Amino acid sequence: MMFCPECKGMLVPVGGKLKCRKCGYIEEATADKSVLKRTEKRDEKEIVIIEDAEQMATLPTIAVRCPECGHDIAEWWLRQLRSADESEVRFFRCVKCRHTWREYD
Repeated sequence: MMFCPECKGMLVPVGGKLKCRKCGYIEEATADKSVLKRTEKRDEKEIVIIEDAEQMATLPTIAVRCPECGHDIAEWWLRQLRSADESEVRFFRCVKCRHTWREYD
């Protein structure tokens, strides 16, 4: 980054020159100074399509026993269901049988 020699503000590129936003100081942009690099080519990123959204793991997991099947791993999340001065409700979903239950504090 380049800084203004007068007020120490940051110089930004404007029309091939460097200009201070604070005091208006203008300096010629030279090749030896590092300024923004303009490229015309855009690198394309690979797009991954997920066929089954249910298979995608997006929630954190915890070791807790499912009351339905007894499996000991479940996904969990929090929701504020009651008024703001009351605690949140913790939901669990078994990763094996997909049974969902809640726990209050």
